[in-house]
Amino acid sequence: MTAAGRAGPVVAARRRWPGPELPADEQVSTAFDAALTGGPVRMLRSDGAEIALAVQRWRGDAAGDDGWLLDRCTGPALDLGCGPGRLVAALARRGIPALGVDASAAAVTQCRARGAAVVRRDVFGALPAAGRWQHVLLADGNIGIGGDPARLLRRAAALLAPGGTVLVETDPDPRARWSGTARVHTPDGAGPPLPWAVVGAVVLRELAAAVGLGVSTTATGPRSFAELRAVPRSRLRSGIRTTNGTFVG
Repeated sequence: MTAAGRAGPVVAARRRWPGPELPADEQVSTAFDAALTGGPVRMLRSDGAEIALAVQRWRGDAAGDDGWLLDRCTGPALDLGCGPGRLVAALARRGIPALGVDASAAAVTQCRARGAAVVRRDVFGALPAAGRWQHVLLADGNIGIGGDPARLLRRAAALLAPGGTVLVETDPDPRARWSGTARVHTPDGAGPPLPWAVVGAVVLRELAAAVGLGVSTTATGPRSFAELRAVPRSRLRSGIRTTNGTFVG
């Protein structure tokens, strides 16, 4: 029997990973709670750049390029910064156990409204089943969470079971590299400053190598993605890392 069972996939996933909820970062919650209530939303970075946030896509059902992420999940999946839970719900409908993690109270409420299993936690805090996930998802620019992509990749890798993958949505500009603070702007005003980052595929490859991950597959287009896997320790010991952290050979 698949994870769906008789109770339905989402219910089964919820039962599989119980646990008390812990306090989440209130700055993150405040910033994104307002964004998820509707209306045009943008992120204004400390360097002056402005990013339109695809809130309607987040609140809708998984579709289009989301399939790239979904098709690569064959076992238990953890979606960090899951938002309203479209990917978690879609995976559960496929019979794949999935759990969302988000600091936003509004995101968690919307996840549960669609039946998606979710916990309100800080992605760097205690999480269920650490070290046993087959896949960790960082979609919708969530590689930027915390403003330190290397730290986040290290965290994601620690959550994986042996042989697992980290699935990352990158900036469409492969050489994009920025970190700083950003504010989420809604029709009602601006949220508090958050540490954030933007990473393109070329930069991701360098960051991943520095934490023992290698890029196995990529996809480019209006939305760009990369699949990361742990690099065998033999390669780490062989001295094939260059001075900038990029693997060669």
